[in-house]
Formats: sequence, C-alpha cells, structure tokens
Amino acid sequence: MYEFTPIGFLKSCYPDKFGVPRQSGIVSSAYSELIISPEWQPEQALEGLSGYSHVWIVFVFHLNKSARYHAKVHPPRMNGESIGVFATRSPHRPNPIGLSLVEIVKIEKNKIIFAGADLVDGTPVLDIKPYLPQFENQPQAKGGWSVESESKNISVEFSEIADVELKNWISRTGRQELREVIVETLKQDPRPVIYKGYESTESPYRNKHAFRLYDGDIHFEFLSADHARVIEIKLKPSS
Repeated sequence: MYEFTPIGFLKSCYPDKFGVPRQSGIVSSAYSELIISPEWQPEQALEGLSGYSHVWIVFVFHLNKSARYHAKVHPPRMNGESIGVFATRSPHRPNPIGLSLVEIVKIEKNKIIFAGADLVDGTPVLDIKPYLPQFENQPQAKGGWSVESESKNISVEFSEIADVELKNWISRTGRQELREVIVETLKQDPRPVIYKGYESTESPYRNKHAFRLYDGDIHFEFLSADHARVIEIKLKPSS
C-alpha cells in the first residue's frame, strides 16, 4: 500500500462531472488553476517551469465511487461496446489515478493557470511534470480505437434568449472565453450514450440537458446528431 498527499487542488470551470471534456486539450479555452500548498515551498519548487509550455498533471479521480473492479469498460465514444480498461483512460480503474496534458498560461508565485484541462473542480493533484517535446512527441505513434471513433463535426447555435444571457454574463464577469468554452464543450456531445439517437423522433428519454460552467447552468438540446442548440443560461443569484 502507498499513501500520497496532494500538492494542491485544481480550481476548474466545471463544478460537476457532466460536461467535463473527455480528454485534455479538446476544450482549449477552458481555464483552471492550481495553487501549490505552502508545505511544498512552491516559489522554489516552481522555479524553471516557466521555460515549458505544457505539463502533465497527475491527479486522482476523487469522484469515482465505483466499488468493484471491471476489466472491461464502456467508453462513451464506443456507443455501448466494451473494451479493456487498460486500453482506455476511463476513471474506473484499479487505482483511480489520471494523467492530463495541459498548457501553461501563467505562473504566479504559488499558482499555475492552465488551459485545456479535462478535470472537475476540486480535483486532488498529486504531481505535475514538464512535457518534453524532444522525447514525448511521437508523430509515428498509433492511436488505436480512439482514432477510429472520431466524433462528428457538431455545429452549435444559441437561441436569442441564450445569446442575450451570455452577453450579460460575459459583461458581468469579464470572461471573454465563455462562448468558446460552451461551444467546444457541446461539440464533444457530453450526453450519455443512452440519450443519443432520438433527436428527430419521439424520444423515450428527455431531450433537454444542462451542464454547469462556473456559476451558470447551460441548458441545451440536440436538434440532430450533429446540431446542438443552447436554449438558455441560468446564473446563480449574486450574493
């Protein structure tokens, strides 16, 4: 048995699991930050990291409540088919440890701001390691089933109400990237497999969904398999 102490906890724009990108880099406009705990002497420990553009984040799938181990899992992109857990990046693993490659936006004393993280808010971070392009960039590498199951090109539109609400949200927060984050998140179709395939027929399941982004709920629907619409954006009341 081994014990690990997080170096910090990630502050993400995704408060809930639903809507979190399936891989890092897919939603490149999603920003997050990591504050290194004082015990690790961050201002010294981060010295030299500014020379790198990307880092690997080693983290814990802390919201994984699966009690049983399954050697085969069902990745959403395989439409219900199963495959060996070690051929996936599923959070349901023998040890709930994840690895994500993210871009460094800025380093401020004990804090690092990232772009493109695929992690939920509050994720415990065990370590960060610089990405070494001279060794880790492998153009000849094979992508396995993940390449074969590439997603469709999904278009995203905003209703008139949602567009106004978004502009007000951007004006209030100053987050100019909000529209891009919403579009990139919906382009990966965050719906569970069971809800897909009923867009143009009478569905036995609900057609409208919502994912949480910062302090807002993004309500959306899919008009077809490759066309999504943001219906409205509901923000939490200001305290």
